Amino acid sequence: MSRLKAILFDIDDTLFSTTEFARKARTNAVRAMITAGLDLSEDVVIKELDEVLAEFSSNYEHHFDKLLQRLRPRCLERVNPALIVAAGVAAYHDTKFRELAPFDDVYPLFSDLRRIGMRLGIITHGLTVKQAEKLVRLGLVPYLDPKAVFISDQIGISKPNPKLYLTAVRDMGLEPDEVMYVGDSPEHDIVPPRSIGMITVWAKRASKHTLEKSGAQPHHVIANFDELRRILRDQYELPLP
Repeated sequence: MSRLKAILFDIDDTLFSTTEFARKARTNAVRAMITAGLDLSEDVVIKELDEVLAEFSSNYEHHFDKLLQRLRPRCLERVNPALIVAAGVAAYHDTKFRELAPFDDVYPLFSDLRRIGMRLGIITHGLTVKQAEKLVRLGLVPYLDPKAVFISDQIGISKPNPKLYLTAVRDMGLEPDEVMYVGDSPEHDIVPPRSIGMITVWAKRASKHTLEKSGAQPHHVIANFDELRRILRDQYELPLP
C-alpha cells in the first residue's frame, strides 16, 4: 500500500501558465497606456517594459512609473503621467479578473483527490500577498488543506533552500517520503525536495527549463495532470477514476 499522504504543488507555470498570462496582461496594459496618450509604438514600449522587468524583477511595484521615466515621452507635456500609469494598472488587473485560470485538467484532478481524502497543498516562492491572490483568483483555495499552504516570503525561507520543503513537511506532521511535490523548475522544484526524501514530479508543460545540466532526477515527468492522475492511480494505488 502506498505511503503517500499529501501532494504539494508549485503555482507558477505548474498550475497555470504564468509566462503566457503575464505576456497577455502586459500587452493589454501597454495598449491601454497608448490609448490613454502614450505616443509611442507598442513594440517600443513592450521592449522597454521587458527591460524594466529584467532589471527590477516582477515583484517590483512601480514598473509603469519606471517605464515612463526611461522613455521620457513628449506626451507627458500635455498628459498627466498618473493617468497613463493608472490606465496600464487597470488593464493589467482587468486581465487578471477575466483570464487568470488554471489549466483545464487541474480542477478535475484536485476534486477527485479531495474526494478520496488526499491532503493537497502549496509550496511557492514569492511575495505573500501576490501568491495568495493567485490561489484565490485561480479558485483553488477550497481544494487546499489550509495548514498546507507555504509561501517563501511568509516562511522566511526561499527556494531552492531545502529547508523550505523540510519546514512544510514537518509542519504537516508527515515524513518526506509520504509527500509528493509537483513543480516546473528542476533546480527549484526537484533537486531540493528530492534531497530531503520527498517524491518529486517535474511538470514540463509550461516549464521554461530543461532537465539537461540541471542535475535534477525527478521520480516522475508529466506533460499534464491526466498523466499525473494515471501515475497516482497505477503506481501509488490511489482510487482515482
